[in-house]
Amino acid sequence: MSAAPGRPTQARTPPGGSEGHEVPSVGAALPAVVRPVEAEFAPMTEDRLDAVMALEAVAYPHPWTRGNFTDSLRAGYQGQLLQGGEELIGYFVAMKGVDEVHLLNITVAPHLQGQGWGRVLLDALATWSRGQGAQWLWLEVRVSNERAQRLYEHYGFRRMGLRKGYYPAAQGRREDAIVMSFPL
Repeated sequence: MSAAPGRPTQARTPPGGSEGHEVPSVGAALPAVVRPVEAEFAPMTEDRLDAVMALEAVAYPHPWTRGNFTDSLRAGYQGQLLQGGEELIGYFVAMKGVDEVHLLNITVAPHLQGQGWGRVLLDALATWSRGQGAQWLWLEVRVSNERAQRLYEHYGFRRMGLRKGYYPAAQGRREDAIVMSFPL
C-alpha cells in the first residue's frame, strides 16, 4: 500500500537491527509540506470548452470532439467542471433518464490521477443524481482501462455486461466496453 501524502514509506529494520524500529525504505518519499488544494465545481458551459478540450486531448487517445460536448450541453445533459484555482482538475458529463443517470464522460487530469479526484467527481455525480430522483447510475468503461474499473468497483459499481466493439481503438479497430451500474 502506498504511504499517505507527505509521509515516508516505512519498512522494518533488517535482521540484526533494533527490533520494532522503523526506517524509511530505499526509494521512499521524504516528508514534504503538503498544501491542500481548494477545489470547487462549476457548470460546464460552451465558453469553457477550450479548457475541457485541452484536457480531453491529453487524457485520451480517442477524445471526445468539441461537437460531442456541445451537443451534450445543448441537449441539457449535466456537465460539471472541478477546478482547483485556475487549473481544471476534471469534469463529468451525464444524461438523466427516467429513473437512472448515465455517465457519458468522466475525466481527471492525468497528472492528478490517483489522488482521490475521481471519487470527488463520482460523489458529486451521485449527489446530483439522487436529487434528480434517479435510482441507478450506469456507465461504460474500456476493457483496457483497469485503473478506472478499480475506481468504479471500489466506489460500489458492479459489472452488468459487455458491449462488443463499443469504443474506437487504434488502427481502425474497436474495443469492448464493460457496462457497470451503481444503485443510488
